[in-house]
Amino acid sequence: MRIGRIFHFDAAHFLPGYKGKCKRLHGHTYKLEIVVEGKKKENGMVIDFNELKTIVRETVLDRLDHQNMNEIFENPTAENMAEWIFDELNKKIPLCSVRLWEGRDKWVEIEK
Repeated sequence: MRIGRIFHFDAAHFLPGYKGKCKRLHGHTYKLEIVVEGKKKENGMVIDFNELKTIVRETVLDRLDHQNMNEIFENPTAENMAEWIFDELNKKIPLCSVRLWEGRDKWVEIEK
């Protein structure tokens, strides 16, 4: 069984060595989709939605929201950010996938 939850955060970045306009500092509103997979526990839930919210907030959002991604990542592409988010959350919950939207029409997805 899979369950999911959507989160949002705002952050700025620039892409080092990039030849287009993304070489300059700019910001995005990111949409983060987290999907957890597992069997229902005795309480009837794979994971409590509030527990998932707390884990994502403490593990990811508190560290990335309203930050300059270049201070966290050497090359803050959506791919590198999504990979980091997946790796960090996968230590704590049974992840199925992470989809990170950079704005409204661009995304990257990592599946287990």
